Amino acid sequence: MTETPKQKRKLSRRDFLVLTGVAGGLYFGVTLGVLPFARLKLAEYLDEAGGPPMTVDAVPLAWFEIGTDNLVKIYIPKVEMGQGIHTTLAQAAADELDVPWEDVSVLNVGTGKGLDDPVGTSASNSTSSLFPVLRQAGATVREMLRFEGAKLLGLAAESVSAENGFVTATQDAGKKVSYGEIVGAVKEWVVPEKLPALKKSTDFKYIGKAMPRVDLLDKVLGKTQFGFDVRVENMAYGAVATPPRLGAMIKSASAGEAATMPGVIKVVIEDDFVGVVAERREQAWAALSAVQIEWSEVKVWEQAEIEALVQVGNGRGVTVQTEGDAEGHLRGSVLEAEYYTPMVFHAHMEPQSAAADVRAESATVWASTQSPVSVRGAVAKAIGLEAEQVTAIPTFLGGGFGQKINNIPAVQAARLSKAAGQAVHLGYRRTEDFQNGYIRPPSRSVLRAAVNKNGLIEAIEHKQASGQVAFPFFPVFVSKVMGADFGAYRGAQIRYGVPHKRVDAWLADLPFKTGWWRGLGMLANLFAIESFMDELAVSVGMDPFLFRLANLPLDELGGRMKKVLEATREKSGWDTPAPEGRARGMALAMDVGTLVGCVAEVSVKNKEIRVHKLTGVVDAGMFVNPNGAASQMEGGMNMALSSALFEETQVKNGALSPTNFGAYKFLNNSASPEIVVELLESGDEPLGMGEPPLGPVAPAVANAVFALTGQRLRRLPLKLA
Repeated sequence: MTETPKQKRKLSRRDFLVLTGVAGGLYFGVTLGVLPFARLKLAEYLDEAGGPPMTVDAVPLAWFEIGTDNLVKIYIPKVEMGQGIHTTLAQAAADELDVPWEDVSVLNVGTGKGLDDPVGTSASNSTSSLFPVLRQAGATVREMLRFEGAKLLGLAAESVSAENGFVTATQDAGKKVSYGEIVGAVKEWVVPEKLPALKKSTDFKYIGKAMPRVDLLDKVLGKTQFGFDVRVENMAYGAVATPPRLGAMIKSASAGEAATMPGVIKVVIEDDFVGVVAERREQAWAALSAVQIEWSEVKVWEQAEIEALVQVGNGRGVTVQTEGDAEGHLRGSVLEAEYYTPMVFHAHMEPQSAAADVRAESATVWASTQSPVSVRGAVAKAIGLEAEQVTAIPTFLGGGFGQKINNIPAVQAARLSKAAGQAVHLGYRRTEDFQNGYIRPPSRSVLRAAVNKNGLIEAIEHKQASGQVAFPFFPVFVSKVMGADFGAYRGAQIRYGVPHKRVDAWLADLPFKTGWWRGLGMLANLFAIESFMDELAVSVGMDPFLFRLANLPLDELGGRMKKVLEATREKSGWDTPAPEGRARGMALAMDVGTLVGCVAEVSVKNKEIRVHKLTGVVDAGMFVNPNGAASQMEGGMNMALSSALFEETQVKNGALSPTNFGAYKFLNNSASPEIVVELLESGDEPLGMGEPPLGPVAPAVANAVFALTGQRLRRLPLKLA
């Protein structure tokens, strides 16, 4: 079923996307965005929805390829980086298409195939954005097959059904034709004038079930192609020069001995770029060290100077949430606290990599990327081609966490390929990955609140400062419109039912690249808010669960929050005594509409914090694949715990430190706790799962440490005095 069908009417974005409830909502509007009201509404939308709306405008047949052998290939524009998204989205498509699960395979799709995805795999919106699209595409193709199958059987369309890969006569089960036989016989396809109805939840075969992962077998057998695995004909290997200190630029360079070293094909010296292409990777690295480079003199930054830049009140603050009169109600006796989170690396197992084959009129790039469309545009601009002349093919990712939205390795590989006249693979060493990627910026939060004797928060104020998170990846005008970086203050808004509340954000310019990190600013901001909520509860002598329940909003969100809090309390055994020498702490988080409650059970020995158990309850609407959702919870909570207890990047002598895994502390298997997960459904549409589990872990642990020791820890990573 690979031919382009003749259609009565091509599905438009309005027909296919708006009707499925995907496209819509305000993204970036220059005219409206300069108005404070519109800016606040936009801030609220981006904070709750996780990012811009999905806009893959494709006809149904672009998503599927059905062979005459009845095997079905589903093309997915979201990349698989361990999160199981290919399985989840395949469930949506296969259920509506109604084919046997064992006949389904999923393929990454590159650019230029009709499924270009400008958003990329980010913002926890892969399932929520494509779930309705793939269902509608599957249902539409199923109806096309049913219609054509009826003709082959010599029956009216109303007298046949399409199920389990066959079109069957309803009155004679022995009279049937397979999907494969249909696609082998039909030459022209007609899209129905009216989009078919989707299945009722009671008819689901795969949606809501724990289906086996579609990528598991190939990964076990070593067949999966990651970025470092790419091999193409006549491929050489590249290495690029990176600055020894933050902000250093190339002043001059000469090849020196590098040009004649073994295996060297080309030494590339351009104004802002130095690289080597060689027959083998080790030869390229060796030759690069022999290139003579003079770097510009720059300020030698130290950590204390970086932290001094990130301060509430430095520069212009932008209000991102306001209700009532918080300032007026915070003039008397208030509780105030300040929290800090450090820079951290992404620390994915697979360093950044890309391969490029640049020809005179075209280029192909294979990249370990979360955004093939972005790679295509950046590469085209760098080598002087039109975007349509570049094909970007995503590989599987050995971890991404926001770092691999970065286009730099793909651009560098393309520049090397163009200069050398052949395909080139560029793979970063760990030191290069740590020193020259985007990192999570430091953040600072100052919170103030007034609480009455009944435990009700009368007013609360959150002042937040951070480096850039989203702005580096958008045009300059976006920062002018928004004022504050929505990625940096993600999670900073107050969700509780407080009559007077205000959130202001400040943005610092830092001398190194900062950007997306799983959850954006959510982990840092919720660490501050949920730790502060615990401080408020203690100040009035209330149980932290009861304190939050007393301050919930009186709306649908408040009802969902209440159910998550109650389920978390019960699941964690909060009302039973903790084991001897341990204490429990809790937190509640909301991100992209998903709610996560967490209880941490900790002990302390020789000032070392040990987390023995994490209990997490998540409400993410509906769960397409419960196993996948539970895995996301477990992985996300472990990653958050690693950040809470160990991870920290510093600036020393003008460079980021440390430079490799040996000195970069993170959670290992022996320190990973028991994790108990409960899924709490609340609707018939899925919400985000990739990032929300990170939100409540750090404050839950900090709150447990306070319950055990009386020490209030307000800085990550958590360390006892």
